[in-house]
Amino acid sequence: MNYIEFILPALVIVPALLAVSSLLFRSVRSAMWFNVTATIVIAVLAGVAGHKTVMSGVIVASGGWLMMDALSTYHMLVMMLVFVLSAFYSVGYFLREELDGHFDRRAARRFTALYLGSLSAMMLVLVSNNLGLMWVGIEATTLLTAFLIIIHSTPSSLEAMWKYLLMCSVGVAFAFTGTILVAASTAKAHMIGADLLHWNRLMESAAGLDKSLLKMGFIFLVVGFGTKAGLAPMHNWLPDAHSQAPAPVSAIFSGFLLNAALYCILRYIPILDIATGNRAWAHDILIMFGIASILIAAAFIVAQRDVKRLLAYSSVEHLGIIAFGIGIGGLGTFAALFHILNHSLCKATSFCCAGTLGQIYGTHDMRKMTGIMKKAPVWGIGFLTGLLALIGLAPFALFLSEFLILKAAWDAEAYWAMSFFLVGLGVVFIGILRNAMPMAWGTPPDDIPETKATSIGMLVVAVPICILLVLGLWMPEPLRNALTQAISVLGEKI
Repeated sequence: MNYIEFILPALVIVPALLAVSSLLFRSVRSAMWFNVTATIVIAVLAGVAGHKTVMSGVIVASGGWLMMDALSTYHMLVMMLVFVLSAFYSVGYFLREELDGHFDRRAARRFTALYLGSLSAMMLVLVSNNLGLMWVGIEATTLLTAFLIIIHSTPSSLEAMWKYLLMCSVGVAFAFTGTILVAASTAKAHMIGADLLHWNRLMESAAGLDKSLLKMGFIFLVVGFGTKAGLAPMHNWLPDAHSQAPAPVSAIFSGFLLNAALYCILRYIPILDIATGNRAWAHDILIMFGIASILIAAAFIVAQRDVKRLLAYSSVEHLGIIAFGIGIGGLGTFAALFHILNHSLCKATSFCCAGTLGQIYGTHDMRKMTGIMKKAPVWGIGFLTGLLALIGLAPFALFLSEFLILKAAWDAEAYWAMSFFLVGLGVVFIGILRNAMPMAWGTPPDDIPETKATSIGMLVVAVPICILLVLGLWMPEPLRNALTQAISVLGEKI
């Protein structure tokens, strides 16, 4: 039997087993370093599976229930970058929490088990060929990540967790309804058994599906998975959850959890395009939600005073940018997938910097977090650089991906949508700069000690920023090929 038959199930099973093993550790330090080691091991497994996919095009295992193609491989690359970055950062973050008396070995074991369990659930989302199984993966991420929000159990974090559970459970219920409607649409195509929801079989039989049921199902799916992805107006859980969760958790929330939910929507788009014979129908829905997310996030960003809530609304904005690009199609889809990588790296780093600055200043109120460049040079520079990248400043990679999305909209003659897109980005630019400048160069409080970053901290800040700078100036050929192959899965080309 080919080793590929084992590696796809292993991508889900190994993180789950490691999550259980993490409960055996008896100190914060050992649990945190085990988390780093386990995440690296899983990244190596993902790399082996990704390499095999690149060589073969598509790999299928477990009787057709599991599959990896270029789209899932690309998302897996982004996910592992975020999880490895967050795992390394969590060591210093939680050791500092332990010194302050806010973290103990029980919390460390709980965090590591939930962290690796969440990784296992997100792996299931990415390697599922069956769309029902993919839904199960999303539901599992909701249940596991909810408890990561209350690693520090406070009234505010409990409220944020319940809001997250309530809204995302309703969203997942909508997605379940959409999945059932898609399954019902296969009756005309005479599909039976597991074939009803196997993605590759749906693609083969898409032309024979019931268009009305499929369209109705897609609306439920966009609302359902869009709630988990933080698309407006279903985004309300996101600022509370991000502001109350520990910084390493916020990093994986914005860095990939939102992408995982959007990935589920992406899986349905080529099926809709073939079945309806009208590319504009599904894509226009994404453009609408994308523009709404950008504009609503922009309005809230202007009024924010909490640094983590600011970053949370920025995530709503950037998921809107991604949805808008995918809605435009062609070059827009290429740029949107590129933007997923850029945003994930930048937002994960920004949350890490914000988390440490919050520990140093004892608050997340931006009006009190002044002079960060002087009090914590590495974290301050990293945070300021992250904000500048997030608002699309050249030569960072986010500027390039946003520019390509804008060009795609111009080429598609989507002038009205492009106008709203630019207005939203302009408001965000002003709103974030308005807070960034006093934070960076304002007069720092006298009672805040100057803090030096560890070597790991410097790497957590420097490596992603350098990658974003390089990608803003030059796109390596392997990355270009990966993006081209990923959009081809969606039926797009440039």
